Amino acid sequence: MEDANTSLLLKRPVNLKVIVTTRWKEEMQQQLQAQIEQVDNQIQQIEMQGQRAIAEIQKQSVSPPGPETTQQIDNIQLQVNQKKSEFLERKNQFLQQMQQVQTVELEQEVVQGQLESFFRVEKGENLVKKLNVEVVIRDGVIEEIRGEI
Repeated sequence: MEDANTSLLLKRPVNLKVIVTTRWKEEMQQQLQAQIEQVDNQIQQIEMQGQRAIAEIQKQSVSPPGPETTQQIDNIQLQVNQKKSEFLERKNQFLQQMQQVQTVELEQEVVQGQLESFFRVEKGENLVKKLNVEVVIRDGVIEEIRGEI
């Protein structure tokens, strides 16, 4: 039986790297294109919601509209523009990522994200080496596990 004072179970981040293949590039571009389309839909939705809200305020107000009504309409327009700006920034990031995917060379390794794993440490072991682990995949299949497991 292990002595509880000499061993400890810890959690570590594990870098996930992919080897760039034609298939990976195509899948990444499809994912990014879907995200761009989703952002475009969100922009359309926020514009329509803003137009409906403005139309509702105009319908309920007297003619000509007073300063309160004008202020409400301006506030809605400001909110719509701020939200649109956020969505356009996100869309821009996706477009930049798509451009990066197109220019990255085949067989190059790129960081895809992070995973977590548990590992056991004991007195006298090098913690820094144990924390430095990465998994390399090609088209979803693990090719290599680097570092001390």
